Amino acid sequence: MRPIIFTKMDFSHSNLFGYIEDLQELTIIERPVRRSLKTPEEIERLTVDEELSDIERAVYLLSSGQDIQGTSVVANLPVLMRQNPAETLRRVLPKIREVLHVAGVEMQLTAAVSFLTVLQEESVSIHTYSHSFLHIILQNLEHRDAGVSNAWLETLLAVIEALPKETVRHEILNPLVSKAQLSQTLQSRLVSCKIMGKVANKFEAHIIKREVLPLVKSLCQDVEYEVRTCMCRQLEHVARGIGTELTKTVVLPELVELARDEGSSVRLAAFETLVNLLDMFDADDRSQTVLPLVKSFCEKSFKADESILVSLSFHLGKLCNGLYGIFTPEQHLRFLEFYKKLSTLGLQQENGHNDNQLHLQTLEQEKKYISVRKNCAYNFPAMIIFVDPKNFHLELYSIFFCLCHDPEVPVRYTMAVSFFEVAKLLNSDVYTIHKELITLLQDESLEVLDALVGHLPEILELMTNGGENNGSESKLLSIPDLIPALTTAEQRAATSLKWRTHEKLLQKYACLPHIISSDQIYYRFLHRMLTIILTNNVLPVQKAAARTLCVYLRYNRKQEQRHEVIQKLIEQLGQGKSYWNRLRFLDTCEFIMELFSKSFFCKYFFLPVLELTHDPVANVRMKLCCLLPKVKSTLKIPTDKHLLQQLELCIRKLLCQEKDKDVLTIVKRTVLELDRMEISVDACQKRFYENDLLDQEKERQEYLLLEMEQLEKEKQKNEGRSTNINDKMFEKKRRDSKTSSVLAKSINLSVPGSSSGTSGGKEEKKSKLVRSQSFSTQVLHPKYSNIDKCPNKSSATGYTSSVSGMGKSCMLSFSDDSFRIHSTGNSGNAAFPSSSSRNLFNSADQKNNGNKESQSRKMSM
Repeated sequence: MRPIIFTKMDFSHSNLFGYIEDLQELTIIERPVRRSLKTPEEIERLTVDEELSDIERAVYLLSSGQDIQGTSVVANLPVLMRQNPAETLRRVLPKIREVLHVAGVEMQLTAAVSFLTVLQEESVSIHTYSHSFLHIILQNLEHRDAGVSNAWLETLLAVIEALPKETVRHEILNPLVSKAQLSQTLQSRLVSCKIMGKVANKFEAHIIKREVLPLVKSLCQDVEYEVRTCMCRQLEHVARGIGTELTKTVVLPELVELARDEGSSVRLAAFETLVNLLDMFDADDRSQTVLPLVKSFCEKSFKADESILVSLSFHLGKLCNGLYGIFTPEQHLRFLEFYKKLSTLGLQQENGHNDNQLHLQTLEQEKKYISVRKNCAYNFPAMIIFVDPKNFHLELYSIFFCLCHDPEVPVRYTMAVSFFEVAKLLNSDVYTIHKELITLLQDESLEVLDALVGHLPEILELMTNGGENNGSESKLLSIPDLIPALTTAEQRAATSLKWRTHEKLLQKYACLPHIISSDQIYYRFLHRMLTIILTNNVLPVQKAAARTLCVYLRYNRKQEQRHEVIQKLIEQLGQGKSYWNRLRFLDTCEFIMELFSKSFFCKYFFLPVLELTHDPVANVRMKLCCLLPKVKSTLKIPTDKHLLQQLELCIRKLLCQEKDKDVLTIVKRTVLELDRMEISVDACQKRFYENDLLDQEKERQEYLLLEMEQLEKEKQKNEGRSTNINDKMFEKKRRDSKTSSVLAKSINLSVPGSSSGTSGGKEEKKSKLVRSQSFSTQVLHPKYSNIDKCPNKSSATGYTSSVSGMGKSCMLSFSDDSFRIHSTGNSGNAAFPSSSSRNLFNSADQKNNGNKESQSRKMSM
């Protein structure tokens, strides 16, 4: 490979003429473009007087303008109808009718869409619409261009639904008799078939029997297979219109005859119509008529007629469940084996040889086989119902494994889409498919991952709680490889260019606190979210990571870890060198205000947010000003009076010192909004009642997290103490074997005696710990976020300025829907510490430090 050598351009007199020649060659390329420009005469013809009204301009352009101008007027017809319907109908619509006779394809398609838009917007009454527009639609229905004809047909079918019965009967049904004759063109008869299906739902059964069914029979026996196919597909709508009895006597015989037609497309249409009408046939018709036809279809699909194979695989689930009641055990097994054969069609068999019927597969055959396996994946939930979920592992697990490991992406994608339905059907046996969940999470195609992630929270909840292993300690045992698979999936999405999949994945990962432990989230996911916020370049991805990080922080159960994350957020984001990081800090603060209590935000993030009022970048100050009303809403008076003063001081500085015009405009607007705001008081006020209760619930859960952490530490300390005592007793017994009986008596007497004073306390702490463990699996779940009404002012707020018996110990009692804290003293219903609730984390720190010191003293003793 030769190195690339860069040379300087020489603009000397000798080389200048060479450059000019090159430029002249380039001008030759531009000449065709210049020739395509409009001449002054053409521009004059395209110019319209600006003083004309919209109606006059539309009439002028339709009369003497060019085709492109007329098409523009037709496209603007709905706007004209909204502005001036009377004049548009009187002057513009007749001109459009004249122009459409000689109009091109583009104007015809535009007119069909505009007419449909006018109908949907209901610019005029349906009577006026049918009088003015219906005849134009019917005139252009048989256009020589198939695309134009289909466009007008779609408009007509939509109009039929809105028209009254008499109008449909006189204007559409009566002329349809002549249009459906064999003497008419093929296009006309095809249009008649589609109109027939739409009209069948419009009238009563006796009218359909007298006026519609004769035409239906004649079209079902048409000489052209296209007409028979089209009418066969409309038989479903006809059957719904005439009811069960006429369907059995009229429609079913026609379907049986069409199912034996010489044209493969006709047979295919008959089969699909039979499957869609299964609910209208009784048991006798299903067993004597439908089932033999279906069996013949299945036999021919592999032998002579492969065209029906794709359709058969698509409708097999509906077919098996529709005929379930009439199957014998042998037939049930036969159809199940047929489904298994379709699920592996085109793949190498287990014995290492290809199927005898599939020797050299062409490209078209391979595409067909991929479609068949994809349809089998689509029908897999229906087949679980067919075999009963209890028999899944025995009958269908091998097929489920093959489809999840299929070499083609569309098949695996379909399995990922239906994975949640499969998990719901399996219920308590859902643990049997956890390996396939890991496989799809690690799939090489991001499309498969994207399809699976859509219902990932529901799937993981079923996996961890649906089976027998539903305890908090055995969550990870049910899916042992879940965490590596989740981290691998996120890293693959991060390195790809599909940022929407990455964003979706991060949003769904917010469910993990209900699935895995807090420590696993902290060590495997939480720091990764912070890294994404700091390094990723896509704003939606950063915001998704920020919100998920806040959720992880909200449910983290260790105070040291929480403090570490908070410190990193403030230092690396709020005080980061890049203004982009500081903007993301403000986004993160919004999520914190949404997820945490007001006291939590005020304690940790209020002042770091206000520091950004001095930020050197105007965009940061601008975003901060927009956020200030939410920041002020987190304050409570009189507890946060000093924070309110800091906020007012920052606003004054911005008003006095801000030099950027855009920021100053937003500051002034924010000041007006802040002046209108009312700050909640430390009492339950009516206008803040619901918000206060929600905030109290958040604060109560944060307090309970601290209590849980404290109880777990006490449990570990007690367990360590008991093991030390047992070890000492064992050593003493071994040394003094002669006095073992005496020592045994003394130990039996002294140990209970010494612990009798604290036995009640140990049982109480044990009960607290059990309840706290249940809280870890219940209180954090959204379904346990109901808020109890406040019985009185003090208990409603939970954080009054003074509470009697504050120094006494608190007992925690949990129910399924709410969590209340009752004082053990005789001091009434007060629940929490007072205005010092902001110091809950500090008090917990002091407790922890005290416990550590006392524990170290005891260990040294």
